[in-house]
Amino acid sequence: MPENRRPQAPEEKRAEIVAAARELFVDAGYDATPMSRVAATAGVTANTIYWYFDDKDAVLIAVLDAVLADALDQYQSVAAEPIPVRLLWVVRQLQQMSRLVSTVHARAERSPSVASWHDDFHLLTSGLFRSELEAAGAATDGLDAEVMIGVFTIEGLLMHPLGEEEQRAVCDALTARWVPPQSS
Repeated sequence: MPENRRPQAPEEKRAEIVAAARELFVDAGYDATPMSRVAATAGVTANTIYWYFDDKDAVLIAVLDAVLADALDQYQSVAAEPIPVRLLWVVRQLQQMSRLVSTVHARAERSPSVASWHDDFHLLTSGLFRSELEAAGAATDGLDAEVMIGVFTIEGLLMHPLGEEEQRAVCDALTARWVPPQSS
């Protein structure tokens, strides 16, 4: 007779499913990961996943939310660094999740829920970026365009990987546009 599992709070079981999906989506990719594999990795039946999530895209969004929450927590370790260092840190974090980044862009074209998450992500990051630039003393004229240039530059670094030295040079050149030179 099989052993009975201990009762779990729904939030705990949901978190286990998200952790399993995160590992699989990052390692194998979203499209290559069937929900049955997520279920097996989480130690549940495939039907159990649908008690917690409407569909596979809802699981993806939960994974993306977890990744974003972790990144925001980890950001504190570089929050006091100069803007070019922080931008480079963001690029490195996103590169580690390159399969998720690619998946979001591909799924956003077909999934309204993923498209909405993507739009909200851009609003959040653009707002944070704007605050960083304002705090650094960037000129307010044309700040919306500068924020878009920054976002497009980061996305470009993700889509066209360069060596660390080249990435650093791009981040330095980009921020030189925003941050007034320090007087000696």
